[in-house]
Amino acid sequence: MSSSGSLPSSSSGSEAVKWDEFDKLHVIRSLRDLVGRWWNIQLNFTDTKGFLRGVPEGRFFNPLNSVCKAVTGDQKGFQSCLGTARKTTVDATNSKDSRLFKCHAGFSAISVPIRVNNQYLGCVFGDGFLVEETAAEQRVLIKSYLERTFPSRARELQAEVDKLPVLTSKEVAYLTELIELVVDEMALANKNVADSQKKVADLRKELGTRYGFDSMIGKSGAMQSLYRMLERVAPSEATVLVQGENGTGKELIAKALHYNSQRKGKKFLLVNCGAFNENLLESELFGHVKGSFTGAIRDKKGLFEEADGGTLFLDEIGETSMAMQVKMLRVLQEGTFTPVGSNEMRSSNARILAATNRDLGAMVKQGTFREDLFYRLNVINVTVPPLRDRREDIPLLVEHFLGSYAKQTNKPVKSLSSHCMEDLLNHEWPGNVRELENEIERLCVLAGEDKEVSNDFLSPRIKDAVAKSPNTQYRLDGKLKEALEDLEREMIRQGLERTRWNKSKLAKELGISRAGLIMKVEKYGLEKRGERTGVA
Repeated sequence: MSSSGSLPSSSSGSEAVKWDEFDKLHVIRSLRDLVGRWWNIQLNFTDTKGFLRGVPEGRFFNPLNSVCKAVTGDQKGFQSCLGTARKTTVDATNSKDSRLFKCHAGFSAISVPIRVNNQYLGCVFGDGFLVEETAAEQRVLIKSYLERTFPSRARELQAEVDKLPVLTSKEVAYLTELIELVVDEMALANKNVADSQKKVADLRKELGTRYGFDSMIGKSGAMQSLYRMLERVAPSEATVLVQGENGTGKELIAKALHYNSQRKGKKFLLVNCGAFNENLLESELFGHVKGSFTGAIRDKKGLFEEADGGTLFLDEIGETSMAMQVKMLRVLQEGTFTPVGSNEMRSSNARILAATNRDLGAMVKQGTFREDLFYRLNVINVTVPPLRDRREDIPLLVEHFLGSYAKQTNKPVKSLSSHCMEDLLNHEWPGNVRELENEIERLCVLAGEDKEVSNDFLSPRIKDAVAKSPNTQYRLDGKLKEALEDLEREMIRQGLERTRWNKSKLAKELGISRAGLIMKVEKYGLEKRGERTGVA
């Protein structure tokens, strides 16, 4: 049985492994929680020397049953646990297979070696249980150990021994598979851990939040196509034109492109071209020198210069004048510009991303947008689907916004009534995701302390629009959680059939890990006929 404590660092090659970060991974937390809930079993990590890792200094991971807590709470017992973990870890140095063994106190434990690119990094342990075939023998050994070690508490602790989890051979195999999934996730995370840590640090410093493709919520076909496009485009240096209606999240896409590119360590700057008149926009983009106009009391760098080496996002590019378009074209073609009031030419190596809710192609035909600038911006075109064209994402967005409101206000997460969700699904959402987010906040405020939000609180414009719409087609029974689960179950079922049960391929399509998908397949009972159907 392995518990955890603060230990000296080993001198092994695994020093570069970010052990503390593994517990922050959602899939690993979920798997640990799953193993804990099903069998009361704790998962721990050891490095190549057998030292338990990922442990806050001077603290212990508390085992999940009272007998193990007593053993690890005793100094000699704890040292014996460490000895077992160290010996087992060192013995696994040249092994690729999992191992089932007994600890010094008589408990069963499973160890699975961690390997990345054939390098041995340590083990993951699952411990604190009995095996059905030897349970009677193990109980005798554990009770004897408790009597020797805790004479004053022996009777109390021995009574707890009969409550310990007993695993069948089938459950042992399934537990081993789950631990192997943890190892897979650790290996995957460790491959790019340096880049991941730098990325998180960059984002926390500049924006306080992470912008990745995973922050764009949606599992619809339209969004999956968008994710695949962004994954291909992000690493390039190409100029990207993002088109879509107001409220669809064009700025979020621009940030995701930047923070998934080679420029992620540099600045991401944004300017709304429709928010300035022509003179102010020129100064904002290209800068000015002192005295170039009234109020220019000092030299000012423009955004093109500030964004050098990084990314500049030109939002609402369709609102610029023809004169401004000429100046923008020069920067995009030659990388040079001149600040207002200056004769000195300057250069910029900023990657340009642009966005508009207007039809630039039509504007070119009308003579209100330069054709050469249009083609220079439109190297890569990304079109964001309106919310009405991906209604299956609405329950996911609703769940996200309800959770965000609860977190911001430190209140319990509310749910929507089935009628309220029906109306949201049947609304056309001219304001798209932004309109939905504002509506959810409004509903939460008006619902007060109510745990379930009824459609009585919906905005009159939504109720009226839904009532007048001839396209009402969504009817739900139950609450939001059930609606989300039904949607998720059906998406996974269809995906499994489409990919012929290739879970790795489907997990990539859905934007989740293979381990996460396997857990959901198990949850919804979607195993292919002939596969394991669960534990006893």
